[in-house]
Amino acid sequence: MPGTSASAERLAVAAPVANIRSGPGTAYDVLWKVETYYPLFIIKKSGSWYQFEDFEGDQGWIHKSLLKKIPSIITKTEKCHIRSGPGTGNRILFTVEKGIPFKVIKRENSWIHVQHADGDKGWIHKSLVW
Repeated sequence: MPGTSASAERLAVAAPVANIRSGPGTAYDVLWKVETYYPLFIIKKSGSWYQFEDFEGDQGWIHKSLLKKIPSIITKTEKCHIRSGPGTGNRILFTVEKGIPFKVIKRENSWIHVQHADGDKGWIHKSLVW
């Protein structure tokens, strides 16, 4: 991480939708948008703007007011089952694709109890997330 002035920290988006920009300011282009609980690895700070890297290695800038220290994960495989309990013997509640963020409620061995911004909850195996 060249030129890192921030101690590397992981934060999550706290707003319903956040613009990811090409530079530290609203004059910069919006590259893409992310939703609540989207986890980011902060690599640089410039005033009230944070440069980050995400689970795919993409970089962008986000205003610090849109972030909080929320334990969160994001799915990194194409088909992830969210289950009723911590184990493959538990019922599949729903399935999500790659890139869906969740807040972490608790961890139990290799399983993570998660909640989506829409309120849906369930368990996911840690190998499926970043």
